[in-house]
Amino acid sequence: MLTVARADLRQLAQARDFWMPMVGLGTLFFAIIPAVLLLTITQIGDVDMIARVSDTLAVLPESAQDQLKGTSPEGQTGYALAVFLLAPMAVIVPLTISTAVGAATIVGEREKGTGEFLAHSPASAREIYLGKLVASLVPGYVTVVAGFGAYSIVVNTTVGPSVGGWFFPTVQWWLMILWVLPPFLTICLSVVLRLSARVSSTAAAQQASGLVSLPLIGIAYTQATGVLFGAGWVPIIVGALAWLVGLAWLRKGMRSVSRTRLLGV
Repeated sequence: MLTVARADLRQLAQARDFWMPMVGLGTLFFAIIPAVLLLTITQIGDVDMIARVSDTLAVLPESAQDQLKGTSPEGQTGYALAVFLLAPMAVIVPLTISTAVGAATIVGEREKGTGEFLAHSPASAREIYLGKLVASLVPGYVTVVAGFGAYSIVVNTTVGPSVGGWFFPTVQWWLMILWVLPPFLTICLSVVLRLSARVSSTAAAQQASGLVSLPLIGIAYTQATGVLFGAGWVPIIVGALAWLVGLAWLRKGMRSVSRTRLLGV
């Protein structure tokens, strides 16, 4: 399993035409856009504009309003944007990257002509599937770790002085990153790998995976937003259910990878 995963990750590391745009995507969503937006809010000189933006915080749920920090409109607005509004990037970016990798990981073996070598390797079909899964998960998790670290620095340096010091990541963000996001990423990849094993071309796999991953991204985002707004035990329960579904789908997905499909039969 680890051999299959290492081989895929080595090929991915050499594919600059793939990972360079992904690095640019992560940099844009995790660093550039948050820095510009938060600096504009915290350093802007138009007090009336800040006051109007701050008034819109009243539409947030009461549980979210109780979490707001800062005594000035700039601080409260920056805190709300940093903790609540920019949550989609923590879900969309890693899911997009891992889905792009997983869509081509099995069907790509047939297109490159290496499926026959993999089919006749000592690795079992289960080990091949798990190796492909690991190779698809790693880029997504690396993006989460690197992007989460960069975003934390941006948030704490731009908004921190207005709310009394470094405050990010919050408990809700740790819960989202460590408990809610991983099972949804697993569910999405289990479906994408099954599609990659069944279709005949990488283009078809990417199109099909896009249709499948889009609703899963929406579901994951709604759950992540619920976690950040503070929904009691509901996010923990939803995360536990997502883990059960993800593990069940992984077990079912192992049956989709067979030596005959690697051979294109």
